[in-house]
Amino acid sequence: MNSTSAGVTPRAEATGLWALAWSRLRRDRLGMVAVLIVLIFAIVTMATGLGGLASDWSDEVGPGHAPPLTSRQAVQTGTMATDAVPDPSNVVDPLADVMAEIAREKIATADTAARSGVLLLGTDRWGRDVFKKVLRGTQTSMWVGLLAATLAVVIGTAFGALAGYYGGRMDDFFNWLYSVFTSIPYLLLILAIAAVLNQKGTATVVLILGLTGWTGIFRLMRAEYMKHRVREYVRAAEALGASHARRMFVHILPNLSHVVLVQLSLHAVSFMKSEVVLSFLGFGVGVEDVSWGSMLSEAQGEILLGNWWQLAAATAAMALLVTAFSLMTDALRDALDPRLK
Repeated sequence: MNSTSAGVTPRAEATGLWALAWSRLRRDRLGMVAVLIVLIFAIVTMATGLGGLASDWSDEVGPGHAPPLTSRQAVQTGTMATDAVPDPSNVVDPLADVMAEIAREKIATADTAARSGVLLLGTDRWGRDVFKKVLRGTQTSMWVGLLAATLAVVIGTAFGALAGYYGGRMDDFFNWLYSVFTSIPYLLLILAIAAVLNQKGTATVVLILGLTGWTGIFRLMRAEYMKHRVREYVRAAEALGASHARRMFVHILPNLSHVVLVQLSLHAVSFMKSEVVLSFLGFGVGVEDVSWGSMLSEAQGEILLGNWWQLAAATAAMALLVTAFSLMTDALRDALDPRLK
């Protein structure tokens, strides 16, 4: 008897988990828009990482605090071009000739830049293009958020799986470790690990956030493993001779994928925000790089002078990515939820 005669349409035949998830996700229009936005940010991240985009973000392209939509031609013919070159005959300073040569080089740079339109988001106080800083900051902030969240999720999931599945002394040990980490104020814990690592950079920020952010994931995964380890499908796997590791990570973990994805998204968003705090405290990325956090930290003084564009650009980019990432993860959670099969 074929499936049609049995009252089962071919469309209802058994399908893989990921195929079912993709089918549900495609029906979520808002989720697909969020996926598209995140993919655009990911492409920008890869392009900047490969040096094909915003590689010259640190170059001085105009006067400091030039407002958005400033013409590059105006940069060439403005104050820099008319007033920047001192007349050596009227200056007693012995370095006048050197300063005049430096000024001429700046004018030549501005002349080259004048051929390429406008400064879309203006410049910062050092004359660097804010738009290119936003693009470069996308790479740094996404790497920090995703890598730190991945590290925290891996640690929290592994610890939660061991504690919840085995119980007993294993559970007591990881609960003690969890209590130690949560008993220390979060900010002090971050500063302590930063002091131990004693260096700046993206890798340092990832380690700081990843090594301190696993506690919430551990608590959730421990409870889920305690619940799933006694269910029928795990008992059936045990009866068939499956090892403990296979039961933990092949049978139970796929049924918790929606929980892992939600936690990954929440922590990625949280860590992008935490990078701002670390940059403000001096433990963020180094001066040779830029992130949205360092841009926001730098913009604090600029906003008092009415120079709002760097603050607005970094805030808008972060808000767009954070919102899209959260909506995408909600859509993936609904698509992967086993209860919706």
